[in-house]
Amino acid sequence: MEQDYLIAGHRIRIEGGRLVTAVRALTGFTPFKVAADGEPLCHFIESFGGAPTFKEMLYADEIDGIVSHFGRYNGGFLFVMAPPEGGTLEMWLDESKRIVSFKGNYNLRLLRFACWIAYGVATAPLETVAIHTSTIVCKGKAILFLGESGTGKSTHTRLWREHIEGAVLLNDDSPIIRIIDGKPWVYGSPWSGKTPCYKNESYPLAACVRLFQAPYNQIKRLSIAQGYAALHPSCPPDFAYSDELYDSISGVLSILLSTVPVYHLACLPNAAAARLSYETIFGICEKDKK
Repeated sequence: MEQDYLIAGHRIRIEGGRLVTAVRALTGFTPFKVAADGEPLCHFIESFGGAPTFKEMLYADEIDGIVSHFGRYNGGFLFVMAPPEGGTLEMWLDESKRIVSFKGNYNLRLLRFACWIAYGVATAPLETVAIHTSTIVCKGKAILFLGESGTGKSTHTRLWREHIEGAVLLNDDSPIIRIIDGKPWVYGSPWSGKTPCYKNESYPLAACVRLFQAPYNQIKRLSIAQGYAALHPSCPPDFAYSDELYDSISGVLSILLSTVPVYHLACLPNAAAARLSYETIFGICEKDKK
């Protein structure tokens, strides 16, 4: 039993009855389902043998009681999730990154995140990275809104949709950036956080905006160094501790920064803030609005 998914142009093949059934139950994956008739980038398979053990622990995290560990074993990368109720999910990639093995607890919340990690590791060498942003499409281009949790990313994109004609949401948590012919493109993905927005679409990137809450609205363009500092925290934190993966992410960010502007937007949660960012990005001045 197998099923293919085409995510940001990369074909992933799920193999094994239990794993295929579990991934099919992940709502966000449905728009990315394709016929299994091409050569996949990598295979997600069920493992019936023993899982490897960590040789080097790179990153550990705990969210809502779920403890995650990411690192290396003797043959590649290893990721383990342990929920408080018990039942561990283990996922590991071989050195080629073409075989991803899954074993254990296929709880949908665990499996969704493990697939995100697996996809990220497998595609990193191909100038591809998922970035934690809320993403609007307007005038045929994508705009990324970045910021720490609680800074108003979803609020700002909602204000765009309410007050900017033609603005629609592409993804509210983890769109995928891919460099194609030296240019950054933004793809919808099966991972969209608390807002179910799973679109199998892609658009050229117009700009990135780092949001900060303030008692006023003010926007300024950042230098390349400032832009890197603004973007880097939104990249997968697990990968920052692997030289191999970090180099791949840095390469994507370098190309992005050389081709599109990055802005700092200090703002209120109001329509004026949305209009300010829209007019700045698309070069609309007062005389154009008359």
